[in-house]
Amino acid sequence: MFNETYELSNGVVIPKLGLGTWLLNDEQAEQAVCDAISIGYRHIDTAQAYANEVSVSKGIRSCGVNRKELFITTKVAAEAKSYDAATQSINESLAKLGLDYIDLLIIHSPQPWSEFREGNRYFNENKEVWKAMEDAYKAGKVKSIGLSNFLQDDVENILSNCEIKPMVNQILAHVSNTPFKLIQFCQKNDILVEAYSPIAHGAILDHAEVKAIAVKYGVSVAQLSLRYDIQLGLVVIPKTANPDHMRNNAELDFVISVEDMKTLKQIEAIQNYGEHSFFPVFGENNKVN
Repeated sequence: MFNETYELSNGVVIPKLGLGTWLLNDEQAEQAVCDAISIGYRHIDTAQAYANEVSVSKGIRSCGVNRKELFITTKVAAEAKSYDAATQSINESLAKLGLDYIDLLIIHSPQPWSEFREGNRYFNENKEVWKAMEDAYKAGKVKSIGLSNFLQDDVENILSNCEIKPMVNQILAHVSNTPFKLIQFCQKNDILVEAYSPIAHGAILDHAEVKAIAVKYGVSVAQLSLRYDIQLGLVVIPKTANPDHMRNNAELDFVISVEDMKTLKQIEAIQNYGEHSFFPVFGENNKVN
């Protein structure tokens, strides 16, 4: 799995499988990055909002793998909604990561988290942020730029006003909550879709129908969920600090049949993400078709 990649619209190559670091504290993040890279991962995803960029940097520096072999993603803070604020965010991430460049930089959300999916769409502000992203790209500070949590009209707002098109849109996408129309729109516009929480932040693991299909293939529900997203043409970035889970998440050498993919696409929408339901990205307003 580690050798499988996609090519972004600007020719940059991105691994299909990455390691997510959301909710990992400093100690966990550093060790997880070291463990993942030793196992074979080359794609690491972090964000300013995760408050662990410095620890991710420590893991990168101590892993023993050449920087050029790694693909590092971080995200401009959702609250940075001006050209200057975005520029400051980018420079802070570069400093915290201790890198000369970032492989993929994305806007974490079209709105500040306190206003996620509410009335103010921040269309004009996001144009400013995107301009700062384009300038960072031109300056060589980042190798590719993209979006996260952007709905179709949010993406259209950028497409209609940009000099450089977004290369990625990172969204919530998993069995029982797959925004097919948004995925199709992005793919039609040469925007690669990345799936965060591809295992539904664990909420899908006890789903009886999904478990039955996983048993059929002799794999775990987590492996089935990751393979499902990959067969939709998505990058997957499961978060874990457990080396055994990292290994299992990379063992995806099987193919889900057309019939079973159809069944998985029609699984009833998940209603509850358990203790993590309070996060804006798991709220009712982030369930899109």
